[in-house]
Amino acid sequence: MVTSPPGASRDVEPRLLRAFVAVAEELHFTRAAARLYVAQQALSRDVRRLERELGADLFARSTRQVALTADGERLLPHARRVLAAQDELTAAFARGSTAAARPLLVDLNSPGLVFGRILERARELAPHCELMARFESGLTGAAAEIAAGRIDASFGRYAGLSAALRTGLAQQPVRYEPMAVLLPAGHPLAALEEVPLARLAGERVYAGAGNERTLEWTDLAARLFAGRGIEVAPPAPLAVGPEEFARIMAKHRNPVLAVVGFPELPGCVLRPLVDPVPLSPVSLVWRRGLDHPGLDALRRAAAELAAAEGWLVKPTNAWIPDIDALIMVS
Repeated sequence: MVTSPPGASRDVEPRLLRAFVAVAEELHFTRAAARLYVAQQALSRDVRRLERELGADLFARSTRQVALTADGERLLPHARRVLAAQDELTAAFARGSTAAARPLLVDLNSPGLVFGRILERARELAPHCELMARFESGLTGAAAEIAAGRIDASFGRYAGLSAALRTGLAQQPVRYEPMAVLLPAGHPLAALEEVPLARLAGERVYAGAGNERTLEWTDLAARLFAGRGIEVAPPAPLAVGPEEFARIMAKHRNPVLAVVGFPELPGCVLRPLVDPVPLSPVSLVWRRGLDHPGLDALRRAAAELAAAEGWLVKPTNAWIPDIDALIMVS
């Protein structure tokens, strides 16, 4: 039995009650987490905190099922009334319809990436909203645009942003994206189906060095290459468009760090990295306090696809920086 000390506060945060109600109605932590757009670990943490604060076990858990206890049954109608009152309060002071009616500007980084699927699903969920795609190429650059109010949301490696940028942003973990290497045709490693990281030792691998809009990606590469004898390639001319990118690759012949979903380029081959499998941690990022039905749809679409396709399940022998691992379960 969970206990709390005599005289403990009963001022319960609405977030904890929302976590409880979601699990009580779904009777499944994974589905409840997807419904609330949060990681399952974070949801479980909130439920345990509520149990401690109330001094009661609210769920009977087993490996096969989740069921409400008697205390959980007793709490449920009270929790629903509290949350309904909070929703009424929020609605009473919500911003006018003008802000909600404007288009939601969503940065997808580059055309052809998986984020486009999330946007399409969000459009299906909110057909009354206009969700417009933008392509900022890098979360560092996109985050500055979000902070300035020029776009509303983006995707990328949240842990790679500066602390100053993160202060005004909120995030939702979306995907662990396996990383790959883009190789010029004819490169010795192009004949392999998969490229072990050790085979890149002695190579100069391009990872956006010198591009101020993709600092989070260059930092991820530096962390991955450290101690493995792989060098981050020096800055190269910024190529815009697939033809220019392929031309620069053919000229410099350096492998390029990418993700497995990177679009095909003429004269290049894409090979997954293994031993270990490096992951690019991706979050949906938006301006803190943004209230827009399109954002609600975008968050729901990201959570749906992540749950349906196992995007937040790390493969065996995965690699991810510790700082990213902490953020991706928040």
